[in-house]
Amino acid sequence: MANSSVELRVSEAYPRDVGRKIVRIDRQTAARLGVEVGDFVKVSKGDRSVVAVVWPLRPDDEGRGIIRMDGYLRAALGVTVGDTVTVEKAEKVEPASKVVLAPTEPIRFGRDFVEYVKEFLLRKPISRGETIIVPVLEGLPLVVVSTQPAHFVYVTEATEVEIREKPVREEIERLRGVPKVTWEDIGDLEEAKERIREIVELPMKHPEIFKHLGIEPPKGILLYGPPGTGKTLLAKALANEIGAYFISINGPEIMSKYYGESEQRLREIFKEAEENAPSIIFIDEIDAIAPKREEVTGEVEKRVVAQLLTLMDGLKERGRVIVIGATNRPDAIDPALRRPGRFDREIEIRPPDKRARAEILKVHTRNMPLAEDVDLDKLAEMTHGYTGADLAALAKEAAMAALRRFIREGKINFEAKEIPATVLKELKVTMKDFMEAMKMIRPTLIREIYVEVPEVRWSDIGGLEEAKQALREAVEWPLKHPEIFEKMGIRPPRGVLLFGPPGTGKTLLAKAVATESGANFIAVRGPEILSKWVGESERAIRKIFERARQAAPAVVFFDEIDAIAPARGARFDTSGVTDRIVNQMLAEMDGIQPLSNVVVIGATNRPDILDPALLRPGRFDRLIYVPPPDKEARKEIFKIHTKKVPLGEDVDLEKLAEMTEGYTGADIEAVVREAVMAKLREKLEVGKVEMRHFLEALKKVPPSLTKEDILRYERLAKELKKLTLG
Repeated sequence: MANSSVELRVSEAYPRDVGRKIVRIDRQTAARLGVEVGDFVKVSKGDRSVVAVVWPLRPDDEGRGIIRMDGYLRAALGVTVGDTVTVEKAEKVEPASKVVLAPTEPIRFGRDFVEYVKEFLLRKPISRGETIIVPVLEGLPLVVVSTQPAHFVYVTEATEVEIREKPVREEIERLRGVPKVTWEDIGDLEEAKERIREIVELPMKHPEIFKHLGIEPPKGILLYGPPGTGKTLLAKALANEIGAYFISINGPEIMSKYYGESEQRLREIFKEAEENAPSIIFIDEIDAIAPKREEVTGEVEKRVVAQLLTLMDGLKERGRVIVIGATNRPDAIDPALRRPGRFDREIEIRPPDKRARAEILKVHTRNMPLAEDVDLDKLAEMTHGYTGADLAALAKEAAMAALRRFIREGKINFEAKEIPATVLKELKVTMKDFMEAMKMIRPTLIREIYVEVPEVRWSDIGGLEEAKQALREAVEWPLKHPEIFEKMGIRPPRGVLLFGPPGTGKTLLAKAVATESGANFIAVRGPEILSKWVGESERAIRKIFERARQAAPAVVFFDEIDAIAPARGARFDTSGVTDRIVNQMLAEMDGIQPLSNVVVIGATNRPDILDPALLRPGRFDRLIYVPPPDKEARKEIFKIHTKKVPLGEDVDLEKLAEMTEGYTGADIEAVVREAVMAKLREKLEVGKVEMRHFLEALKKVPPSLTKEDILRYERLAKELKKLTLG
């Protein structure tokens, strides 16, 4: 027999459910309440209650005794994540004859908009005073001003929906200056949310627990991580969800040139927080107001740091005030702040991984009409190195691309007074729009060192099968299937050195690896790292590896690596800068700080002058000899380069491959180009390139390699193999 009510613990909603008046409970609970999918349930806490549509939980959430509901329902009930609520079957939910809605800020709309809203509300339970989010742009809030009949109702086809133009002030004025951000607006970051809740929510809600344990609750949290990963967003959501008094300080705005004024401002903020406890003080960009005192020259900064230290852990008791600092430069903060009693906890907010990116994309596309072909998991796979802010910008840009497409097709006309609902229904964001957006939005983490790599596939490289396979094993497999390597108990190769004569396709192979593995590609042209200032070159190497770690999975490609990593002690330069660069590279590639999901590829035609320490396993694990192409490979290269060239009947690529002994891939490309130019010299018009043009080109473009060169490189390859194996 069905129970009349059940107590469940509140958990946050799945991203797609936000604003849809859905609560999710497990199947057993639904059976106990006697409800099925699509039925209405009444959720209560004290004297407050809401009605929502019931949906099932995902299989991994079954049996946990939770109810998933969004921030709007939680706000209406006055509960936060972790509270318990009573759930029962809703008996009296009647069809509404009339519903009156009003926006929270002035908007202009036409008749069709009312129809659009009505269609969105069909079968949704609503009650007077609650806020509904309509999926327009970022989500448009509308307050239910009145309903007929007066209590819980749901919208049907027969319901008259009225939207007033005049905005209402929301019944509950939100907390001081805090935008409406809930836990659901943050894709992933589960661990950080959990830790923040336990540090902040528990002491504010139940200070008696800490009294009983005889300990002081934590007083401060430092959130640090790259820009755009969600540090400020976490603080906003926290203030909203807890219902605490929230004061936000933007670092630079409290600084003043007048003596003592900056400290006075800080004291006033802490005083205001104490008077309104429980409260949260959030200091964004804290490195701007609390830099290391020994490194700054200004007196103001030193006094502000000292004031902050005494306010956070001075003689005067702070009470129920928690300070949250956010920065992307934790090492620039004064060390005295980073001790227990001030910032007790430091939480690193890392760039999102593939799963987290999929979650973030779900959050930012939940109010977006997506076409059938949009695959968010595939997009998550393609957006390596993108932070949460980048993904939000990507979703916006994709929507704008869809809008531009509609304007181009003439479906949306700016002169029209209103846009018909039929057109609005047709306007959907497709996968192509996302691809268009990806061209515009680049990952912020590697924007300064990002290199646009032309799409080079394995099929664009003739021959070199062994080199391709070795690169697939060393780069593509570990980046695409890290779990297999983990289960097999081995560490994937860390570095690959491509060496061989000039023009054999070493750089081309690196480009193809980046394209095929879908990793971020950071190209470093050796000589540009060298600097006359002591320490600058090493700093440049350190920065490259730091960025690569943040944007992992990444491929770092050093072209002409012999320019920056020759054997130490050989003293090719007077300053010894290359020795220091080699030391820095050795430490980065196999030092104390792990290099995970980052593969280093070096290319050189002078492997004999490289520092031997770089060639041992753990640094460049795989040494791949890129030989000049043999006859078969030359034929393949001719095929690739003549793919778009109109060839005459007499052109015999087999014969050309035979005639080009000693030619590299680059030479063959030059031969094809010269043959086309020879044809154009005869007559400047589109026509067929004949065999005689190729024979003429061969006279002009000699092979770059002699037999002696090839033998020398083969000997070198054998020696290096012995060196690394022995």
